[in-house]
Amino acid sequence: MQVSSMHFKRQASANLGNEKLQHALEKLQTKFVDGRAAAIAELPNFEELRSAAVEIRDRTLHRLDAYLVRFEQAASARGAVVHWAESAADVNRLVVEIARQHGVRKAIKSKSMVTEECALNDYLTNNGVEVLETDLGEYILQLAQEPPSHIVAPVVHKSKEDIADLFEKKHGRVRTTQIAALCREAREVLRPGFLAADLGISGANFIVAETGSVLIVTNEGNGRLTTTLPRVHIAITGIEKVVPTLEDATTLLRLLPRSATGQSITNYVSILTGVKGPNESDGPEHFHIILLDNGRSRLLGSELQAMLRCIRCGACMNHCPVYQNIGGHAYGWVYPGPMGSVLTPNFVGLENALDLPNASTFCGECAVVCPVKIPLPDLMRHLRRRQFERRLRSWPERVALRSWSWLAQRPRLYAIGTRIIARVLRIFAGGKNNLRFIPGLSAWTKDRNMPAPAGRTFRDLYRSRHRQ
Repeated sequence: MQVSSMHFKRQASANLGNEKLQHALEKLQTKFVDGRAAAIAELPNFEELRSAAVEIRDRTLHRLDAYLVRFEQAASARGAVVHWAESAADVNRLVVEIARQHGVRKAIKSKSMVTEECALNDYLTNNGVEVLETDLGEYILQLAQEPPSHIVAPVVHKSKEDIADLFEKKHGRVRTTQIAALCREAREVLRPGFLAADLGISGANFIVAETGSVLIVTNEGNGRLTTTLPRVHIAITGIEKVVPTLEDATTLLRLLPRSATGQSITNYVSILTGVKGPNESDGPEHFHIILLDNGRSRLLGSELQAMLRCIRCGACMNHCPVYQNIGGHAYGWVYPGPMGSVLTPNFVGLENALDLPNASTFCGECAVVCPVKIPLPDLMRHLRRRQFERRLRSWPERVALRSWSWLAQRPRLYAIGTRIIARVLRIFAGGKNNLRFIPGLSAWTKDRNMPAPAGRTFRDLYRSRHRQ
C-alpha cells in the first residue's frame, strides 16, 4: 500500500466535505461504540481482565526473543516451517519463493493487515500468482482497487448502494441492494476460487509459544476455508503477536471481540497447529509461518514500547472524534486512527507522517477504551517532541512553541501577555460570539467556529467573581 500520510491535511479536509463518507461514518457510533459498551457491561470484572491483559503483553515483550524462539521450536516440531523477515520486502520474497517451490499459481487470502503493510497482493500479481481476497470487505475493496479504511471493518466507508453498483459492474449480474442477496452473490463468485487455489494466506491474531499454534478470529467462514482447503498455507504476522500460552490467548480473546465489534465472541476462533495428520480430513500439507519485524523491534526498550501491546481491535479509532469525522483513508497508510498516528511514523519514518501525531484532540478517549491500556496520547506527545528535536516542524511553529515555553515559565509576563491577547481577539471577533479569522492561525478557523474570548482572561474573571 502506497504511503500518502504526508498529505494528511489535504486528505482530511476533502473527507470533511464528503457527505456520503460522513453518513457512512455514522455507523461507527451505533455498531461499534454502543456495541462495545453493551458487550463490556456483560463483564463485571472487565477492568481486572484489562489489567491481566496488560500483564500478559508486558511480560511477553520483556522476553520477546525467548518466546519467539520457543514458538519456532514448538511449531517446527509439529511440521510447520518458520521464516524470519526483517522487512516487508523479505516477506514478499519469501512468499513468492514458497509459491514457486510448491508450483502455486492461484492463492486465496483471509483478511490480514500485515499483508497490506507489505503490499503483498501487488507483488504476487507481478510475479505470476493470482490472488483472491475472500473476506467480504476485502473482496469488495479488491474489486474497487481501494485500500481498507478500517482495520476491522475495511469497507466501512462504503454504502450498500456503492457495493451494489460495484457488483453490477464487476459481476455482470442484475443489480440488487438487498444485503443478504449481495452476500450470496459474493459467495457464489468466491466459491470456485476456494476450490481452485493451491495456496492459502492468512494473518494471525495471536501465535502461541507453548504449542506453536496460529490463532485467528473471524466472523466469516472464509478464514477456515483459506487455512484448511489449500495444500499450502502461509501465515504472516508481526513478531509482537506471540503470547506464552493458550490460557493467555483466551484472556485476550475475552477482550478482543468486545472491544472490536461489540461481540461477546466472534463467530469463528481457529487454532491452527502444524500440518495435516495422516488421519485428518482437512488442513494444509505444507504450513509456513513468516514472522515480520519491519520496525517493531526498534520499539522494544523505548518510550514507545507500550504500542507493541496492541491487539488490533480498532477501539481507539472507533471512539476517536478525529477518525469519526475524516475516516481511515485520510491517514494515508494501513493503520488509521490513534494507533496509526503512533505506528505509521515508526514504520514509514517520522518525516513521512509529520501530521499524524498531531491529528488528535488529546481528549484521551483512545486510552480510556484501549483493552490493553496503551497510553496513546502520551505516545503521540513523545513523537511530537521527536519532531521538534529533529527540526521537522516548520521554523515559525518551532519559534512560536519556544516563545510560548519561555513566556509560560514567567508567570507575571504570561499574565500580561494573555490579557493583551484576550482583548485583541475580542476585537477581531467584531462583537460576535465566534472568531472566523485569526492572523497566522487561519487553519484553525477555516473549518470550525472558534468561540471568541470575553475580552478578559480567566484569572481576571475569577478574581472579579471572587470579589463579588
